[in-house]
Amino acid sequence: MTEADRVRGRLGVLGLALWSVITVAWWALALWPTGPTPADWLVRARAVCFNAAPSGLPSASGWLLLIGQPIGMLAALMVIWGDSVRLGLRALGSQRMGRGALALLALLLLAGMTSAALRVRQASAVVAVEIAGDLPPATYPRLNRPLPEFRLVDQAGESVDARTLAGRPMLLTFAFGHCESVCPAVVHQAGEAVRVLKERQGEQAPTLWVVSLDPWRDTPSRLPQLHAQWMLPEGARALSGDPADVNAFLDALGVPRERDLTSGDIVHPTLLFLIDRAGRIAFASTGSMAQVLALSERL
Repeated sequence: MTEADRVRGRLGVLGLALWSVITVAWWALALWPTGPTPADWLVRARAVCFNAAPSGLPSASGWLLLIGQPIGMLAALMVIWGDSVRLGLRALGSQRMGRGALALLALLLLAGMTSAALRVRQASAVVAVEIAGDLPPATYPRLNRPLPEFRLVDQAGESVDARTLAGRPMLLTFAFGHCESVCPAVVHQAGEAVRVLKERQGEQAPTLWVVSLDPWRDTPSRLPQLHAQWMLPEGARALSGDPADVNAFLDALGVPRERDLTSGDIVHPTLLFLIDRAGRIAFASTGSMAQVLALSERL
């Protein structure tokens, strides 16, 4: 092997090592155990990168990205530097220490795959327990309140009022664009509930409306960006409008909130209303996705 081949081989092995580090970091971002209270930045990152479900695991599209991106990177590496990688691996295989390093890498990959499988199994078991323990009782109160009059604007610039429902049930929740902690999780959970219900009920499934708590900054022109930022499902609406109109609607619904005049942020609880086909508020929920799904079935 010439000196040039040795240099090329080292560069190929370096590229392979870099791919390994990036892959490990990518999988750790998605699956590393976080305990009961994960950091806000990690929740947001997993929601954005992997469309993570409330269990913390990636959705189907998230798994495709989690698996496909490393495969795509490796394929690109082999297309560009394939000869260099093969030279480097051949050189490592000819040395005792090199063979040991390759064996250690194989063991680490095997350990990582085993840990990932255990993480998925653990999360799935936790979700099953949560669902079994969080179903609402038969006596869960039905509000049967009329939906207040309102007129808002959605992300398409269309005027929206109660007649827009046209006899279809709805999940109604609240968020604002600058929120980086509670809101993304609330909206994501509501979106996942709607997706599950669509699979179960088809066209009879509820739609999702998200009303901004911050109409001063979440202006109608910003709603398309918010719709994409929140990754709302097809048919969902992000709603805002004149601050007076939005706040009158929120007051009529009894949505508790407090605006920090210095930062503009809104302090608010997790809250979701379930609207029946008659346009009446059937249930209010601050619970989990399992509770929302169970109450939706009662609409």
